[in-house]
Amino acid sequence: MCGIVGLHLRDATLYPRLGALLTDMLGHMCDRGPDSAGMAVYGDPVWSPPGHATVSLLDNPVTAEQLAESLTRATGVEVVTHDLTPTTVLHAALDATELAEAVRAYAPDARIVGFGSDLTVLKGVGNPGELARRFGLPAAQGWQGIGHTRMATESAVTAEGSHPFSVGPGQCLVHNGSFSNHMGIKHELERHGVRFDSANDTEVGARFVAEQLAAGADLEKSLLLLNERFDGFYTLLVSTSDSFAVVRDAIACKPAIIAETDRWVAMASEYRALTDLPGVQNARIFEPEPEEVYLWHRQ
Repeated sequence: MCGIVGLHLRDATLYPRLGALLTDMLGHMCDRGPDSAGMAVYGDPVWSPPGHATVSLLDNPVTAEQLAESLTRATGVEVVTHDLTPTTVLHAALDATELAEAVRAYAPDARIVGFGSDLTVLKGVGNPGELARRFGLPAAQGWQGIGHTRMATESAVTAEGSHPFSVGPGQCLVHNGSFSNHMGIKHELERHGVRFDSANDTEVGARFVAEQLAAGADLEKSLLLLNERFDGFYTLLVSTSDSFAVVRDAIACKPAIIAETDRWVAMASEYRALTDLPGVQNARIFEPEPEEVYLWHRQ
C-alpha cells in the first residue's frame, strides 16, 4: 500500500521547520507502510553544510569514526561522519561524485543510498515515526524533503529496499504501487552498463529517470518517457536539488493529493498528512490527473 509525503518550501522563514513538518506528515502515513521507511532532506546545514557534498550509505563495514579517519587520509580533505544507524552520513568539501567514488574505493561493500551537494538520505526498518525521531529528523532544516512509509510487496523488508531510491546526484524517487514490466527495462539498462543494488522495482524507475537526466532530458521529459515505457499502477514523487515533481499512471488508482500555497507545495498519499501544514486551510488542493507531470522549481 505504502505512503508518500513531500514538502517543497517557497518561504525561507519555514526552512527551520522542514524536518518537524515532514516528521508530522510521515506520522500520518505509518499505517500505510509500517515495516520500513526512508526520508530525504535538501539543505540541512548539519548533515549537508554549504560547500560540502554529502553521501549516505548502508552496510558501513567499520565505525563512523574509522570511516571518517580513513577517508580523510585518502582524500586529503576532512571528512565528517554522522552515525544514524543503520545509515551513515558523511560530508566533505569535495565534489559529490568524487566523495562517492572515495567511499566506493575504501568500502566497496557499503551501499550508497544517496549523494549530492545538499542531499541527505536516511533509511531504516521499523515504525516510520520512531525512525524519524531516532534519526533526528524533527530538528532538520532545509528547503525540501520527501518521505516514504513502506509496505513491502516486491522485495524483502530491508533498509536498502526502502524508499527513496537516490541513484543520481541530488535525485530521489519514491513510489506507491508496482511496475509490471520492470524486469525487461532492467535488463535493457543492464545491457547499457547500469548496475543495480536491489531487486526492488522502484529502483528500476529511479535508474531509468537518472539515465534520461544524464542524457540531457529535463525532469518533465524524463517522467513523460517513464510513462511511455513503464506499465503498472503507480504514483511517483521525484525530487532533485531544484525540482519537485509528481506523476501518476494512466489509471491513477493509487491515491495522491497536492496542496499549494504561496509559502509551500506539498504532496501526500492522503489528505490527513497535510492537515497540520501552516495555512493549509487556504491552500489550493487537488488530485493530480493521470499521466500529467506536475513540476515545481526552487525559486
